[in-house]
Formats: sequence, structure tokens, C-alpha cells
Amino acid sequence: MFDALSGKLGDVFDRLRRRGALSESDVIEAMRDIRLALLEADVALPVVRDFIAKVRLQAVGAEVLRAVSPGQQVVKIVNDALVDALGGEGAVPLNLNAASPIPFLMVGLQGSGKTTTSGKIALLLKEKQRKKVLLASLDTQRPAAQLQLAQLAERAGVASLPIVPGETPVQIARRAMETGRREVFDVVILDTAGRLAIDQALMDEVKAIRDVTAPAETLLVVDAMTGQDALATATAFNEAVSITGIVMTRLDGDARGGAALSMRAVTGAPIKLMGMGEKLDALEPFHPERIAGRILGMGDIVSLVEKAAENVDQQKAEQLARKMARGKFDLEDYAEQLKQITKMGSLSGIMGMLPGVGKIKQQLAEADLDTSILKRQAAIISSMTKAERANPDIMKASRKKRVAAGSGTSVQEVNRLLKQFEQMKDMMKRAQKLGQKGLARGGLAALLPQGGGRRPF
Repeated sequence: MFDALSGKLGDVFDRLRRRGALSESDVIEAMRDIRLALLEADVALPVVRDFIAKVRLQAVGAEVLRAVSPGQQVVKIVNDALVDALGGEGAVPLNLNAASPIPFLMVGLQGSGKTTTSGKIALLLKEKQRKKVLLASLDTQRPAAQLQLAQLAERAGVASLPIVPGETPVQIARRAMETGRREVFDVVILDTAGRLAIDQALMDEVKAIRDVTAPAETLLVVDAMTGQDALATATAFNEAVSITGIVMTRLDGDARGGAALSMRAVTGAPIKLMGMGEKLDALEPFHPERIAGRILGMGDIVSLVEKAAENVDQQKAEQLARKMARGKFDLEDYAEQLKQITKMGSLSGIMGMLPGVGKIKQQLAEADLDTSILKRQAAIISSMTKAERANPDIMKASRKKRVAAGSGTSVQEVNRLLKQFEQMKDMMKRAQKLGQKGLARGGLAALLPQGGGRRPF
């Protein structure tokens, strides 16, 4: 989502880093470029003005201009200002410090992803907080909206309020809270109706629901793809019902990202969660410092480690590590490795969390990693017999043709997979021969082919 902004800021910082010393005019020129980059990314003008004023004040100080690495100092100042604009360090958790059942009021315009987000939050609370959740649809405007939420509740494994035709949203809200008290639910998520645009009827309805439920959280769901319109929506809802938090949806999309950077400054409410896809588990806490790191090309290793911990089977990973250490690694293990990687999401998403990858984003996009390589390699391996997976050396021409036909690939792709696998095995043998001390001395270079041979992958 932040690729364009990240690219432009990266160019500015590269120019600053190349200069041994910075003059005040260098910093002012850089601020002008950063200002343009932020405006092009759809960041609200007042937010851009405050941001640039804050950065300029610190960046033209004597401690920066005389620093050993002034370019890096400016990057740090911009990073700190970005973190501050996004809401300060650390994710802001959902408020669960209230008497049960805790009401969560979901508000926003139609099409922002309110209903899906309600289901995602229910799953998050159930799995991470061990809460008993009741989902209630107050949307009597949109056809089948109540049925949609009931289906989401079923997928998430949580309860949904039975549908009673003819009830008003306020009556449904009252019944939801009564059911929550009677059946001892921890949290009741109230999914309100949206409109295509902000109008008085919508605001009056939301205010009436708020008055009868007294929500602990009033969460505004905003589609990040709507840009500057999202700010007008946030302002209107904040003035009407005093939102306590924001959920940004479609942060995995290709929007310019300015709405996310502007939201905290405009409303004063923190962005608490971000939707990263259509799946029910594609909801993550919003960490301003991690997002700032991604924007500035510093990566987000912490999120990558957390994602790996959640999705990778620890026992299988340890078994695989032991086999690799003994040099006993076959295509069956390679297929298992592919499966573990795909559980973590798209490869470009994973790569985006690594420092410095922003510079090769275009090459990654051209490589078509997400839609091609892993799926095709998994298909090739699954088309082999058990004997072929255990011993790829028996793969001669006729077998390769059969596997290519069975997996819908070409013989060249089968050859490429087998070659990559052999290179991996060679690297493992070298690692085993070198031992920990040898690896510490030679690093990754020690694992690569010697004598000018081609490097793996």
C-alpha cells in the first residue's frame, strides 16, 4: 500500500546519505521533496504542514548538521515524526476493561468492510483473548446483511443473535445486550447499518444505538482505498458519536496510504487494527513504529517473526531442522517447507517485511512470486511418486515428462526445481562440513559455490 510513498522517500534519503555533510539548504530541499511525496500519497494538507514543521525544526539543528552521519540522523527524525503521526509507539489494544457483556459498536459507511471486520474481531477475541462473543447485526437496510453476519459467526465459531423480522436497529441492540447478560457473553459486537454517504438519518440511528448500549468501544471501520474521503467520514462520525478507535481495511491493497497517515491527527482516535485481506484471520494490531519502518524501507522483522510463530508448525520445523543438520533432506521435506511458507501469506508480503527489499520491489513484482513459483513447485512434487521424492536422482527424461504432464508444467520447470533442490542440498552439506565456527568466520559466502560457479536461486 505504501510502495509509492516508500519509493519517493527512499530516493530523498539516498541523496542525503551520499553527502558527507549537510547544509541547511540541503535539509530544506529534502523537506520540500518529502512534502510533495506526502501530498502525492493523499496525506491531508494540515497533517503534512505539521509533519514538515516538526521535522524541519529538528533537522536543521546543529546536532544534525554536525553529526558523523547527518543523512541517517534525518532519517531517524522523519521516522520518529512518522511514528508520532501514526499514533506513537505500540499498538493500542481493544478496551476489554468493562463489565460483561462489553458492547463494541461498529460504525462506518456502506462498503467499508464493517460486517466482515465484525466477524474478524469476533475470531480475534475468541482465539487470542479466549472471550465468549455474540455477534448482532443491526443492519435492517441492506438485503441479507443479517444473514451475512450469521454466516460469518458460524465460520468464526462464535454465536450470532437470532434474526427477528420487523425489529428496528435500537430494538435489536436492546435484545442483543439482554441476550449477552442472560447467556453470560463476554463481548457483544453490534454491527450497525451503513449508508453510501453520510446523512442525518444514519447519524441519528447510530446515536440512538449508542445511547441504549453505552459501548466500551465505538470502532470506525474505514476503507483505506477511499483516500481523502475517509477523513471526512472519520470527522463526521467522531463529531456525532466520539469514536474510540479506527479499523483500517484493505491495507493490503494498492492505495496511496495517506488516509492511514492522516487519521490519527484528524480524529485524535488511534488506529487499533488493520485488515490485511479477505480471510477471517487477516486482521492485525496496528503498530505505528512497524508501519513507519515499512514506509522508510527499514522492514518489519518483529511482525515477520510473530507471523512465523503463529503459522509455522514448531514440531515439524524442528524435525526438518534435525534432518537438514544430518544432510537427510528430500523433496518430501522441501514440499513441507513450501507449505509452511505459504501459510504465512504472500511472498511479496513477507518480503516487504525485510529491510531494504523496497529497492527491489519491481523485480519481485516481475518475478510473479505469489501466483507462480510456490504453487507450481508444490504441484510438481505432488505429481512425483514416493520413490522419486525420496531419491530425485532417478528422475530421468521419461519420468520428467510424466511429472510435467501431471502437474500442468513443463519439463524445463521440473528441471529447474530439481536443480534448485540439488543446490540447496549442496549448501547444507557445506554447512555441515564447516560447522558453527566455519560459518561464523565465512558467513553466507562460505556456503556459496567456489571458483566462480553460479549461485543458488
